[in-house]
Amino acid sequence: MSDDEYYEEETRSNTSKKGDEAFAKAKAGIKKSELDEQLKEYINEWRKQRVKEEEELKRLKEKQAKRKEIRAEQEKKLAQQKKEEEEKIRKEEAEKKAKEAEEKKKRMEEAESKRQAMLEAQKESGGKKQSTAGGAGGVTDARKEMSKTKEQLNEEMKMALSIKIKPLELEGLDSDELKKKAEELFNMIVQLETDKYDYEQRKVTQDYELKELKERQKVQLRQKALKKGLDPEALTGKHPPKIRMYSKYERRTDTRTYEDRKKLYEGGWEVIRAEALEAMWKEKYDEWTKRPKARLPKWFGERPGKKAGDPETPEDEEGGEAPPPMEEEEEEEEEEEEEEEEEEEEEE
Repeated sequence: MSDDEYYEEETRSNTSKKGDEAFAKAKAGIKKSELDEQLKEYINEWRKQRVKEEEELKRLKEKQAKRKEIRAEQEKKLAQQKKEEEEKIRKEEAEKKAKEAEEKKKRMEEAESKRQAMLEAQKESGGKKQSTAGGAGGVTDARKEMSKTKEQLNEEMKMALSIKIKPLELEGLDSDELKKKAEELFNMIVQLETDKYDYEQRKVTQDYELKELKERQKVQLRQKALKKGLDPEALTGKHPPKIRMYSKYERRTDTRTYEDRKKLYEGGWEVIRAEALEAMWKEKYDEWTKRPKARLPKWFGERPGKKAGDPETPEDEEGGEAPPPMEEEEEEEEEEEEEEEEEEEEEE
């Protein structure tokens, strides 16, 4: 290929390249415009959708607010209704309690008036007389009093005090009358304090007597338990004693006394050892009593211990019956061996 041909080809390729670039740019411009239009359409659609969603959200919020208002009104009405019902129940209970209190007060006043009349009649008659029916009624009243709660007792106490303690009428009293009233109240307080002290001392003495009676009862129960062959503290507890069986194999009651059962397991090996020692001691004592008695040798021609006027002993009997010293040593060795054997048996 010549230089001219090469130059022509090169110029041709450059022009074709420029044309291709221009075509590509034109095509890209068309696509960009289409994309812009599509984006505009998408944005418009999104804005319309957004407006619709905002309107729907606003409508739902308004609906929710209306529902909240309706619910608040309903709750307010229910609370008001509940409050009215509670107030009505409270009023009914208060009226019922007031009615019961008034009835109780009337009953207490009647009982107090009857009691005062009875006390006056007793004072007039000069003695206290109680019938059997009255005693039975007192027992039932005491049971009722025991079954009452602390609150009921406090209420009754307040009512009784309100009946007994009448309000002071101090209106229209001059100074002398007020002094007289004060003296009466002071004397009444002194009398009540003395009565209170007497009752307290009586309570102390009664407590001491009850304690002494309980101790006596315990002593009697201990003696009774010992007679029956039980433990001394068997009958002094809250519950009765268990029936003691002779053994778990024989289903019969144990009639042995407490002392017999106490001595049942006493001793053991100690008793056996004491019996063996006693028997051995008796054997040794019998051997010792049967031993030949040796006389003491004469000292300067006289036997020691001889009294004046006693006849002289013959010469053949002097020291003839004395046992040889070797036999005594053997007996002592045998005794020591037996004692060692007994100690070994005890250790085992």
